[in-house]
Amino acid sequence: MLDRSLNLDLETPIFGRDDAAPCGWAISSGPVDYPAAVAAMEARAQAISEGRAGELVWLLEHPPLYTAGVSAKSADLLAPDRFPVFETARGGQYTYHGPGQRVAYVMLDLTRRQRDVRAFVAALEAWVIGALARFNVEGAIRPGRVGVWVERRVSGAPPREDKIAAIGVKLRKWVSFHGVSLNVEPDLSHFDGIVPCGITEHGVTSLVDLGLPVTLDDADAALKASFELVFGRTVVVEPPV
Repeated sequence: MLDRSLNLDLETPIFGRDDAAPCGWAISSGPVDYPAAVAAMEARAQAISEGRAGELVWLLEHPPLYTAGVSAKSADLLAPDRFPVFETARGGQYTYHGPGQRVAYVMLDLTRRQRDVRAFVAALEAWVIGALARFNVEGAIRPGRVGVWVERRVSGAPPREDKIAAIGVKLRKWVSFHGVSLNVEPDLSHFDGIVPCGITEHGVTSLVDLGLPVTLDDADAALKASFELVFGRTVVVEPPV
C-alpha cells in the first residue's frame, strides 16, 4: 500500500525508476487539439517502448470536449451535440476536458519502475493528492469510485463529496499513456452534458469552486513538486506538438 501522506524525500520516490533517470516535463501554452494529442501520445509511447525516447509528462488544456473510455455507456452521454465526443482507449467512462482544467498525460515506462498496474494507479492518486495538499485541500480516494474526491461541508446540510480530479490510463507494452485531469477553474456546467465517470450521486468541483484563487501556473508547480516525490526527478523539455 502506498503512503499517501507523502512524507517522503526526493531520494526515495515511491514509484521511481530503477536507474533514477529524470522524466521529461512539458507544458503546452495553448489549447491542444484532442486527436493531435492522442497521436502524439501514442507515438511517444511507442518510441519509449522501443528505447528511442525518454519518459514524458505533458501538461496541457483541450478545447471543450467529451471523451468516452472503454467502459463508457451510451446513456451517460446526456448532450451528444453539445461538444465534440471522442472515443478513446483509456480506462473509465465519460469525462469532460476543457479550458481551466489541467490535463496531464503520463508516458512512463513501467518496466523501469514497477510492472504493477494497481501500484501505478495508486501512485497517480498519491501524486494528485499530494498536489492538492499544497493548497490545503484534502483529497481522498473512495472504493469503487475512480479519481480523487473532496468532502464538502455546508452548515445545516449533510456533507457531500465531489470529484476534483479524474484518472484514466492505458498501458501498451508496459508504457503508459493518457493520465489525469485536475479541475483548476473549468466551467463546471460543461460537465452537465455527461454522467461523469458513470456516477450520478456525487458532483464535481474545482480548486476555484472551493474558494481558492489558484491559477494553472500554480497548479503546474504543485503537480511538479508532488510528481517528483512520487515518481522521481524531472527535466523541462518541449511539448511534442
